[in-house]
Amino acid sequence: MLSGPSGVGKDVVLARMKELGRPLHYTVTATTRPQRGTERDGVDYQFLSPAKFEEMVAKGELLEWAKVYGYWYGVPKEQVKQALEQGLDVIIKADVQGAATIRQAAPQALLIFLTPPSMAELEARLRQRKTESGIDLNLRLKTAREETKCLPLFDYVVVNRQNQVDLAVAQIDAIISAEKCRVNPRVVEL
Repeated sequence: MLSGPSGVGKDVVLARMKELGRPLHYTVTATTRPQRGTERDGVDYQFLSPAKFEEMVAKGELLEWAKVYGYWYGVPKEQVKQALEQGLDVIIKADVQGAATIRQAAPQALLIFLTPPSMAELEARLRQRKTESGIDLNLRLKTAREETKCLPLFDYVVVNRQNQVDLAVAQIDAIISAEKCRVNPRVVEL
């Protein structure tokens, strides 16, 4: 699982890992959030109506779900189960709430916290992104400060420095490699 504050670069890191052909199954998160300009339905997110999302929750089709900044986000359980059954390593992008939920549902899951080098840099990234108003920006920064307090929930931390995405990817690769060398490997069951 890759988690961290909004604006830290989770999507950029995962996109780079895909570009480099990392042999992982990348889950596609379901959300009720409106689609942004360059996003593709079914690739970047599964964009759902609130009613469809609620139906998936009611049917137990989500591994975890949470309301974040007014929209629902969740990880469809079936795609994770299928990938694990095929022997694939699965990477899930989720917020800190989602990481906590998955830790309870699958205690052996590997959790990585992606963090900025500083809150000042995170603020600059969020401002540059231009997707939040001043009030939303302040809420995201406040939330990010709270989320960093959850660091003990995670197994590893990776600092995502500006213009050094390949370093963050290399560190994630190293974590995955180290985990594959464990004497007692993690076995994740859903």
